[in-house]
Amino acid sequence: MPHELDTPSPPEPPVRVATFEQLDAHTAYRLWALRSQVFVVEQDCPYLDLDGRDAEPSARHLWVEVDGLPVSTLRLLEDGEALRVGRVATAESARGAGLAAALVQAALGLAGERDVVLDAQSHLADWYAAFGFVPDGRGFVEDGIPHTPMRRRG
Repeated sequence: MPHELDTPSPPEPPVRVATFEQLDAHTAYRLWALRSQVFVVEQDCPYLDLDGRDAEPSARHLWVEVDGLPVSTLRLLEDGEALRVGRVATAESARGAGLAAALVQAALGLAGERDVVLDAQSHLADWYAAFGFVPDGRGFVEDGIPHTPMRRRG
C-alpha cells in the first residue's frame, strides 16, 4: 500500500511575472477584477484600487492562472530602500491551494538581498511570519481592517 508521502502532488501552476507594459489588456483587466472582487466586494472596502502604482516602470505583477484565468495575484513595488508586496489576493475558489504562498516566494526571489515590506491584514501576520516577515512598526486600521506593518530583511 503506497504511503501518503509517496504520492506525488500535482505540480503547481507557474507563477507569471510582468511589468505593466508587458501585460496584455485582457490579463490586466482580469487581475484588477480579481483584486476588486476580493478587496472591494468580499471585504466590503470601497476604495480606489487603481492607485497609479501598477503602471510604475519598476512595478512587477505576479499571478497564477488556472484554466487560463488569473486566480491569485500580488504586486511588487519599489518603496525606497525596500520592495513592497501588496494587493495579495486569491479568488475564493482557489484558496487553500498554496497559490498565494507561491506568489510570495516568487516575489522574495525577485527581491534577492533587498528588504521587503508589506502591510499585512493583522489576522494574516502569522502567515507572513512563515516567510520571515516580522512586525515593523505600529499597527493601524485601514478601511475598518487592522493591519500590521511587516519587514523581511534581505
